[in-house]
Amino acid sequence: MTGAHLMRPRNIPVIDTLLGIPSGEDRSDWFAAFKPLLMDEQSLSQFAMPAQYMFKDIPTGAGVSDYVAWTVAEMDKHGIERAMVGYYEGSETAIAARDRFPDRFIFDMPADPNRGMETIRAIRRAHAEFGIKAVSVFPCGCVPQVPINDKKMYPIYATCVELDIAVAINVGVPGPRVPMAPQHCELVDEVCWFFPELRFVMRHGAEPWEALAVKLMLKYPNLYYSTSAFSPKHYPKAIIDYANTRGADKIIYAGYFPMGLSLERIFSELDQVPFKDEVWPKFLRENARRAFKID
Repeated sequence: MTGAHLMRPRNIPVIDTLLGIPSGEDRSDWFAAFKPLLMDEQSLSQFAMPAQYMFKDIPTGAGVSDYVAWTVAEMDKHGIERAMVGYYEGSETAIAARDRFPDRFIFDMPADPNRGMETIRAIRRAHAEFGIKAVSVFPCGCVPQVPINDKKMYPIYATCVELDIAVAINVGVPGPRVPMAPQHCELVDEVCWFFPELRFVMRHGAEPWEALAVKLMLKYPNLYYSTSAFSPKHYPKAIIDYANTRGADKIIYAGYFPMGLSLERIFSELDQVPFKDEVWPKFLRENARRAFKID
């Protein structure tokens, strides 16, 4: 009889669907795009990253000379076979990762819906030339902010359907101290209704609307949830319960290394997540393969 497995199986090659490769010790470039939205002095001048009040022991990689190799070594320590990282046009770090370790990385392209056709053309180039598997958007981090169901988002969704790639969208209250309205979970409903072919992955928790996220995943077959930016001990109960019942094919592992969490912390806490035996391979690997069409 199967049941909760209180120790994560060690023989599953993990696919991490949110991981970063620093270009140096100064990582302010990761957050520069939405700095104009920040109003409080702590976020502007005291935090190393805009949601630092939520995290502790953020990995620094101090003294590292080769961040691509450092990242791969960290992946090897924790059984991560492949990781999804962000690709910006001309990103030397992403290009080096692809060229040096072609079997270890897949890529999503962070997109700005405010830039109209310039963004659509960039997505098409990135797909043709770099093989991106997804487009990602931080609705509350756009300047100006762009709601999940806004008309500016629709060309991005349509392009992803045409190219047969996924979208990964931040849903729920954002960590940085910016207004939350553009990421209300209910806005996902309209998008999934209008684009039934679109593979839509909710990132960053959907809290405090995780119960609504579950309801929407029951409703829409191409809607998924990733655990990005949450340490495993803080996975919402509604998500764990859903994975253990009707949602085993919908919940996807994603970390947050090194933006806010160490892999040591993530994988030690994963051992205490009460997933059923049959959920683990889907959560750690198979659901990512299907949602992002890996391999």
